[in-house]
Amino acid sequence: MKIICIGRNYTDHIAELNNERPEHPVVFMKPDTAILLKKHPFIIPEFSNDVHHEVEVLVKINRLGKHIDRKFAHKYYDEIGLGIDFTARDLQAQLKVKGLPWEKAKSFDGAAVIGTFLPKSDFADVNTLDFRLENNGKVVQKGNTALMLWKIDALIEYISKYFTLKIGDVIFTGTPSGVAKIQPNDMLTGFLEEKQLFSIKVK
Repeated sequence: MKIICIGRNYTDHIAELNNERPEHPVVFMKPDTAILLKKHPFIIPEFSNDVHHEVEVLVKINRLGKHIDRKFAHKYYDEIGLGIDFTARDLQAQLKVKGLPWEKAKSFDGAAVIGTFLPKSDFADVNTLDFRLENNGKVVQKGNTALMLWKIDALIEYISKYFTLKIGDVIFTGTPSGVAKIQPNDMLTGFLEEKQLFSIKVK
């Protein structure tokens, strides 16, 4: 499986990191080794002093596809989930200054939380989904898929121009504002339309 991630897909998050608004979706990848194993805590890596949480709506691909037209994109997924793209922000900043790829900051072991998936049919409209991340019971990130610069179907169309999508591939669709440093003993809990889809302990 592939983990395909989208950066800078919410205007407020672009602003909080002082990034430039992209002309096209920003795409990067995580290997399957980045997936945090079920019931395992997230262990802050020794190479970073500034790991941030980034909560994101996830889409699981259900059929093989290449050069998918947007009007057919809805046929390529029937499950929606929630996860976290953990980012070593200090390392990412160093890499960006040098014009180097982000993988060390975004794709390290455990850097991808993939919560429970729910049937797409559970939701009236995937383009108006509320979601949030709580840290120790306090809401730290809150978003709605209506605020995406590129909605899910547009992302599938764009991604499939460059990468063949296969059954089981997961797309991280971008994070809203509120990203912040995590600390040992944090408890990160994610909700999609009031349904809890993951709970992760930080060590």
